[in-house]
Amino acid sequence: MTIPSDSGPGLLAPGLDALMSERRQLIGVAYRLLGSLADAEDVVQETYMRWYAMSRERQEAVASPGGWLTKVASRICLDLLRSARVRRESYVGEWIPEPLPGPAEWVDGRSGAATATADPADRVTLDESITMAFLVVLESMTPAERVAFILHDVFRYSFAEVADIVGRTPAACRQLASSARRRVRDSAAPATPAAQQAGIVRDFKQAWEAKDLTALIGLLDPDALATGDGGGRVAASLHPVAGGPQIARGLIDIVGRVPDLVFLERTVNGRPGLVAQRDGATFGVFAFDVVGDRIKSIWAVRNPEKLRPWTTGRHPRAATAAKGS
Repeated sequence: MTIPSDSGPGLLAPGLDALMSERRQLIGVAYRLLGSLADAEDVVQETYMRWYAMSRERQEAVASPGGWLTKVASRICLDLLRSARVRRESYVGEWIPEPLPGPAEWVDGRSGAATATADPADRVTLDESITMAFLVVLESMTPAERVAFILHDVFRYSFAEVADIVGRTPAACRQLASSARRRVRDSAAPATPAAQQAGIVRDFKQAWEAKDLTALIGLLDPDALATGDGGGRVAASLHPVAGGPQIARGLIDIVGRVPDLVFLERTVNGRPGLVAQRDGATFGVFAFDVVGDRIKSIWAVRNPEKLRPWTTGRHPRAATAAKGS
């Protein structure tokens, strides 16, 4: 994106570095609100365009440019969230948040995999707020709940600031965040140490590669749920598959139909995950929710539109979305 300047040829507008330093924060907020890195980048670009469309006088009248940028970006996200349900009615199959690449392959859970807090009622950390399980819970919230919760509980904005963005009273925003917090609490499972998560996912990878049905069933919770997202572009189950044995048989079927798949251990949304490749191209990205010593949930993203960060090397905005601030 080209940033205009009216400071004369070759000169940057005053405060440009400070404004652009907000980009990491904006990407982090927008990704958590929308569940899509591509949409988050579009929102941030639109936010900066609105800033530079203002006159210099209006810009100078803004007491906190960073706060203004976050407010505008959040309002754009709120509008997108309100229309998302209508747009997703035409989406083929299940919709899963866009998987976020980690900094590197994981080794025993030490590559950014964070351990969940002991009390799920506590405010979540930035690392915890990008896990696939967390993002899926966010999808169950109303747009206003999601914005109020993310801005207050994750990014520590006051309810007065959130109210200005959402267009409700601070008291109403407090109730929205409380309702969202209950959703998170109701879906939370006991914390599983990161190293244990990594070990279970590694065992799962080896069993899958070996087509060991018994081992796979043993690693899956009897009530496990596997959800695929092909977006109508590639083959994927249109509905979630429930039950460990059923999931295991489906996994064996995949490697039977695509025998040359290669599985790589990678950090997916801050947790140990897998990337399946075929002839060097990304076939799918798999995120896991490990509860105790079993895999409770699997999210398999195959929609090519959501795999772009995984097909062109590490995405330039992936780290900023993960850190957020």
